[in-house]
Amino acid sequence: MGSDVVHTGGCHCRRVRWTVEAPASVVAWICNCSDCSMRGNTHFVVPAGKFALQPGADEFLTTYTFGTHTAKHIFCKVCGITSFYVPRSNPDGVAVTAACVDPGTLAHVEYRKADGRNWDKWFAGSDISEFSKPAPVPAAE
Repeated sequence: MGSDVVHTGGCHCRRVRWTVEAPASVVAWICNCSDCSMRGNTHFVVPAGKFALQPGADEFLTTYTFGTHTAKHIFCKVCGITSFYVPRSNPDGVAVTAACVDPGTLAHVEYRKADGRNWDKWFAGSDISEFSKPAPVPAAE
């Protein structure tokens, strides 16, 4: 995917702002689970350590969970936008809503389908869990 750049983004009312280190070219998942399909959410996944909320943003956040309660659907209390959340597929990572990234740093988005309605079967054959793992460090020569 290439080296990381710093992307900025957030919610509609701009009370929730964040930075994320990710490649300029990302894989975004179009999920058909009951929550993502209603919200029209398309997200890319990064290791949690590559995501940072801006100071003060947390006071405007609230969380919704359902089902297994593994996913943490975090959204702005003011405008209702889910600009990021903790996905069931990657509880060690952060799912960033591609449409909430500020213009100018995402050069390419590859869209893949995530079958959230048949989650267990889809997840078993998917590589999505690898997207929240830090990239391996090249060996020194």
